[in-house]
Amino acid sequence: MSDAPDATRTQGGLRRLLGLARPEAGRLALATLLLLLGSSLTLLWPLVIGRLIDVIAAGEAAAALDRAALGLLVVFGGLGLVTALRSYLFDVAGERIVARLRATLYAALIRQDLAFFDASRTGELTNRLAADTTVLQNAITLNLSLGLRFAASLLGALVIMTISSWRLTLVMLAVVPLVAVGATIYARMLRRLSKQVQDALADATAVAEESLAGIRTVRSFAAEGREAARYEGAVEASFELARRRARLRGVFHGATTFLGYGSIAAVLWYGGRLVTAGQLSFGGLTSFILYTFTVAFSIGALTSLWGDLAKAVGASERVFELIERAPAQPLGGRRPAELRGEVRFAEVDFAYPTRPDLPVLRGFSLTLAPGETVALVGPSGAGKSTVAALLARFYEPERGQVLIDETPAAELDADWLRERIGGVA
Repeated sequence: MSDAPDATRTQGGLRRLLGLARPEAGRLALATLLLLLGSSLTLLWPLVIGRLIDVIAAGEAAAALDRAALGLLVVFGGLGLVTALRSYLFDVAGERIVARLRATLYAALIRQDLAFFDASRTGELTNRLAADTTVLQNAITLNLSLGLRFAASLLGALVIMTISSWRLTLVMLAVVPLVAVGATIYARMLRRLSKQVQDALADATAVAEESLAGIRTVRSFAAEGREAARYEGAVEASFELARRRARLRGVFHGATTFLGYGSIAAVLWYGGRLVTAGQLSFGGLTSFILYTFTVAFSIGALTSLWGDLAKAVGASERVFELIERAPAQPLGGRRPAELRGEVRFAEVDFAYPTRPDLPVLRGFSLTLAPGETVALVGPSGAGKSTVAALLARFYEPERGQVLIDETPAAELDADWLRERIGGVA
């Protein structure tokens, strides 16, 4: 039962990641066509090599050998050109997507209410803007490119191998179910660990940002050693999580490597028997082995990319939470044509959201006539700045009302109101 929510979140995360690439659909479509062409050329050269070996084994004329070698050179040249164009298009699309994502995330952050920033650390938010968006960039461009490439190579190689020898293909595919089951379990575990690692890195960044931003205070209390130890502890926590993730990846990659090379050993054994029986040429076996390497490498690469995608889904959860978070204060509101400037606080109660058990104002009432000059005087913490913050609608009262020309401030457009309030920082 516990796996269902994880699967739902993973599928939702994948849909949102792919949705980021939609504005670059044209460029990505062209890059994908080049990718398919490159994959076709990749699948062609083992056949040419097989033909080359058969030509040599049969002792054919040198002209046939020259043609086979020239054909191989042409294939490699075309593959290099297509790869360069594909890489350029995917990289440009990736940079554009991450730039758009960062702008969208920043726009969502900058519109949040002050209570959100009171409860969030600046270092954590900047880490989401920098590190997490980079992880997403790799997932939806580089990893997407490589994933499509290896998937096309895998399917194409399997088709050619099946046509060449279906018995030998079945021997090679015996390891695929084990790899598929292992990859599913691995991706689920890696997604959870990756989200924890990103959160731990954000915490460490927040600790550093707080200490460096308040370096005068740190220096005044001779707290450099304590702050260094606090940051070291945060980094060590992220390292322990990253080490667990590395251990998981090492075990999985080691197992898939063994299975991949084990399938190659099985192909050599059974293929050698077919060559001995005269059912397969030596060049055909060579081509089949090269395709087996292609299949093994593609499966290994796809499982690695699946792990990277799971990391990206974990990193994306918090990014999309921030993008989709609606500010506590609704946007928009009334914009009166005239403003006289009368301000009235009517029985206002207020406590900051991060300290709800410490009331700042209780039953506060005040009336300011248009053009009147009023000074609020009191000790630190008495609520002077809080009154100004409530007037500018940085926060909303828990009880009572702030009225502007007898209109509740909560009904006014916050941006319109703040544009008409002057302040000195």
